[in-house]
Formats: sequence, C-alpha cells, structure tokens
Amino acid sequence: MALDLYMASSAKIIRKLEILSSGIKYNMVLQGLVSKQIFSFWLNRDPKSPTGGEIIFGGVDWTHFRGDHIFVPVTRNGYWQIEVGDILIANNSTGLCEGGCAAIVDSGTSFLAGPTTIVAQINHAIGADGIVSIECKNAVTTYGDSIWAFLISGLQPEKVCFEVGLCLYDESQAIRSSIKMVGRSQKRSESAVCTLCEMIVFWIQVELKKQKTKEKVLKYVDELCEKLPNPGGKSFINCDNIATMPFVSFTIGDKSFPLSPEQYTIRVEGKCSTVCLSGFTALDVPSPQGSLWVLGNIFMGAYHTVFDFGNLRVGFAQSA
Repeated sequence: MALDLYMASSAKIIRKLEILSSGIKYNMVLQGLVSKQIFSFWLNRDPKSPTGGEIIFGGVDWTHFRGDHIFVPVTRNGYWQIEVGDILIANNSTGLCEGGCAAIVDSGTSFLAGPTTIVAQINHAIGADGIVSIECKNAVTTYGDSIWAFLISGLQPEKVCFEVGLCLYDESQAIRSSIKMVGRSQKRSESAVCTLCEMIVFWIQVELKKQKTKEKVLKYVDELCEKLPNPGGKSFINCDNIATMPFVSFTIGDKSFPLSPEQYTIRVEGKCSTVCLSGFTALDVPSPQGSLWVLGNIFMGAYHTVFDFGNLRVGFAQSA
C-alpha cells in the first residue's frame, strides 16, 4: 500500500509519481484525528514473522528504531524527494552522486532503483549476473585507449565521446553536428552507442581518481560491460556468497546509511531450493531531471522512516 507515492514505469516515473494529497493521512489531520502531521513506516524483513510491518499516523513506535532520526528536507514539492550524496561500495566512491542526486522515498517500490552506471558497478562488486553488452565491450576495445588519452590530456569528459566520434553532438555546447540521420532505427542505434560511450567515459574517469594503471582500468571497465542490469529487473546472486559481499552505503544529510548484503539481498524460498536476488535495479531518467534514485522497501526495511508533511522533511533511523 503506497500511501506516499505512486510508482510508475521508469519512462514515465517523473510524470506519474505524485503525492496523494487528498489521501488518508491528510484527511486525518484535517479531521483532528492525529496531533502530529507525520506518519512513520517500519517494515519487517523477517520472512518468518507473522507481522509484515507497521504504519503509524501521527507518531512513531519507539520499539522499532534505534537512536535519533536524521531528517533531510523535501527538495521538490509534490514528491517525497530528497537529496542523496555519494553512493559507496565497500567505502569506495561510485562517483556519480558526489555533487548530489535526487532520490524519491517510496514504500510502494520493492527494490532500490538507480542509474545503470552505478547499478552495473554494484552488480560487479556483489557478483550479480548481468547482461553482456557486446557493443559496450567493442567500444572499450576500439576506443578505450583514445578515451583514456583524452581524459589524461584534460579534455572535459562531456566532450570526449564527441571527439572519438561516438556522439553526434558536443553536449557541452549543445551544438548539433551537420550529419543527417535517416530513419528512426538509426537514431536509436546511434543514441545507444553514445550512451554506452558516456558510461565508459564515466567509469574510466572514476577509476582515474584511484590512480590505477590504464591496463587495470580498461580491464575493469570491460568487465562492467558484462554486468549491465537485466532489463527485466532481476539479477541473481549466489546465496553462498552473501557473507563475503560488500556493504553499499548511501550518504544522506552528511551521514552514511550502510546496507549489509543481507539487507540488500532478497531470498526467495522454493519447495526444493532457495534463490537470491539483488535488491538493486536500473532506473534511467532522462534530462533535465538527471540521475534519480528510488529508495524502496529494501532501504526502508533497514531504516525506520518518518514522513513529516508538516515540516516537509523525511527522517531515517536504524530499524530495530
């Protein structure tokens, strides 16, 4: 039951995610049934428990969290949207959100959804299966050295794919090239190649900061091309490896919110066997919204969540 947001397909997520302003929680306040303009979520991740979770209107259950809530402001009216900082894999920066990314907190979403560029890095780190992109691997083989050289020379990253010829316009100046494209399929193909190139540039740029050799960086990026998120949304993990997988942390309000492998893994018990799924899935939102995360039940299961619609803020504390 998503009382806060309505989850739509990724292509229409910005247009269709909206707060149900005339919903239950607001009517309760208007009728004077609750004293505080808040509602709180506790989600029970124990599949053997008869209690799936708890929602409280007008307050919180102190037995379901530890410590104080860290509150951050809502950054977009009409949405439970906040800002998140860097996302870390085993304390290593993924790079994309160092300057801040938008994130929508949604109890109606099971997974943690985010940009393909980051989810591919997570898939690689946790050993999740992925889609092997031959186009991506070919681009690394053919253009990897040139991309490296351009970045080393100090060329602005957003110009690199234009310079190597994989994007048909210089995004930094928004100048379209004079090349005429014929047919929609050709446009889609060229756009896909450009997107792959931009991901490769981003990955190389992140690894450059770690002062790795070119050979190691290009090998790693080639491996990322084998871990692109499954369009179907499900990435399988070897259940036996969960204990050795890294923590994945989100920075919210200058505080780190780590997720353990047990917290971001979904176990599906069958009659004869158990399968494990990654709790991360890809969500790519086009400009101008930019990089967007949806913090669904995977995150809210780890962190007790308070929605304060009186002060337009969201708070998180460790679930108990």
